Amino acid sequence: MNEPGLPTPEQLQQKLNEFMHSHFGDKVSVAAVPHTQPEASEPEPDSVNDRTKIFEFSYTPRDIKRHLDRFVIKQEAAKRVLSIAVCDHYNHARFVERNRAKQNETIEYAKQNVILIGPTGVGKTYLVKHIAELIGVPFVKADATKFSETGYVGGDVEDLVRELVQKANGDVALAEHGIIYIDEVDKIATSGNLIGRDVSGRGVQTTLLKLMEETEVPLRSQSDIQSQIQAVMEFQKRGKVQRESINTRHILFIVSGAFDRLKEIIGRRVRESSIGFAAEPGSAMEDSEMFQKVTTRDLIDYGMEPEFIGRLPVRVICEPLIADDLFEIMKRSEGSILHQYERAFHAYGIEASFEDNALRRIAEMAAQENTGARSLLTICERLLRNFKYELPGSGVTSLRVSGRLIDEPDAVLKELLKSGHAERGSALTVSARQFVRRFSEKHGVTVTFEDGAVERLVERCLAEDINMQELCERLFKDYQFGLQLIQKNHGKDSFVIGADAVEDPDGVLSRWVVASYRDEEKPPVINPDV
Repeated sequence: MNEPGLPTPEQLQQKLNEFMHSHFGDKVSVAAVPHTQPEASEPEPDSVNDRTKIFEFSYTPRDIKRHLDRFVIKQEAAKRVLSIAVCDHYNHARFVERNRAKQNETIEYAKQNVILIGPTGVGKTYLVKHIAELIGVPFVKADATKFSETGYVGGDVEDLVRELVQKANGDVALAEHGIIYIDEVDKIATSGNLIGRDVSGRGVQTTLLKLMEETEVPLRSQSDIQSQIQAVMEFQKRGKVQRESINTRHILFIVSGAFDRLKEIIGRRVRESSIGFAAEPGSAMEDSEMFQKVTTRDLIDYGMEPEFIGRLPVRVICEPLIADDLFEIMKRSEGSILHQYERAFHAYGIEASFEDNALRRIAEMAAQENTGARSLLTICERLLRNFKYELPGSGVTSLRVSGRLIDEPDAVLKELLKSGHAERGSALTVSARQFVRRFSEKHGVTVTFEDGAVERLVERCLAEDINMQELCERLFKDYQFGLQLIQKNHGKDSFVIGADAVEDPDGVLSRWVVASYRDEEKPPVINPDV
């Protein structure tokens, strides 16, 4: 029996269907949910989080760095710092979980959230992604620019925590040990001359503060229609709504950004501190050396909130990549872009290989783009785009990317296509002979192609870009019945197909059949020239 003021299940379903219809048309509807009274014997868990589950972690910093070395080239200091921070974080999480029963023991720990600073394309995301894969925790990545302060238009930073649960397939305990990676965090730096509330800069930083320490995040967002509908339906079924949440205490937060203007701030501070009688002239510092001198004050001057930077005690500086580094990435990284191109060409039966002299040229060209490893894809796509379009189906079975291909791509492509047409022509000739052999065995007649017919068939296959089997089946689809009829009329069981039959297969077959009905002393010669 419904309490006063509450709708019946039928009324609720009707209202929900009306709402869905008005917003989504007839594509979405709400199925009826049987109304049942709450079961008195059904235990209500204190929390959906399984607090008895202990997260297992047994890696050393050396283990993690060794794994990262397989995928990320250079960034030696960054890999070491990240490996140590990750081990400290998860060893503490394991200690806390194993000692949870000791209620009176206070465990002090400064959470080691990380800020990665470095130019684009140097492997910041790659580092974090492969750490998460190694230790087996869910990993969520997002750009800071898509979020706004909770309650305002835009993405909600708490959605990142909820997404961890999805990545963990609903395992909240595992999600509570996940990694949240927020890129382009430098884009939410505040501006000193801003008037009014900054909901996408300072607001996002402020909202992230409580997440990066410890808080309970409800698994159902107030702005998510689907979650709210589920809550209403759960209320109808159980008589109350389960308040589910995820704790962020052991979630590791890693943020990153290029911080392009930061070197100017650092340089100005360094120059000001060196002014004086005792100052010694010095050479200009490289960008990587400049970033190594970053201080909390520099980041605050950049526009980051002091409290926000305070929640990111571990600072990792990533170095820019030069041509030699890009060469090593292509040669040694297990995630090399070359594997992607090898698979792309292999899908068309083409084996691609890359010579070292070509890779060095590609690396030099990519270094000039100033976008790190991402530029490798840009350069390779520019050089190989026409090859990816022209070579499939051309008869070419191998592609060697050499220094000459880099210098003269059009000439190399033309040569490959010429040789490929010859190779494909030979393969198509064999395929034509195989077709008539199978046709003869299947239908009890002997059929052969004249040389001129084979040449014309090959030309059509190349022009129409289809295989020989498909073309022959289309051209000679009625020959089974026509030839068997001729065989019945005159006992003729051997037929020769000429070039004319390739051009007009139905017309030639019709003439053959008509000829088979003529009252002649002997069967006619079945030939396209008749």
